[in-house]
Amino acid sequence: MAMHYPRRNSNIKRRRSFGFRARMKTKSGRKLLNKRRRTGRKLQTI
Repeated sequence: MAMHYPRRNSNIKRRRSFGFRARMKTKSGRKLLNKRRRTGRKLQTI
C-alpha cells in the first residue's frame, strides 16, 4: 500500500491569497475589512 503524505502548506501562497494586501486589492475585500473594523474585531486576516 502507498503512503499518504499530508499536504505541505506554503505560507507565502496562503498570505498572497488571504492576507491583508490581498483583501485590500479588491472592492469586496475592502468592504469585508471595514465590516470587521466596525464590529470591533482585530484585523487579523490570515
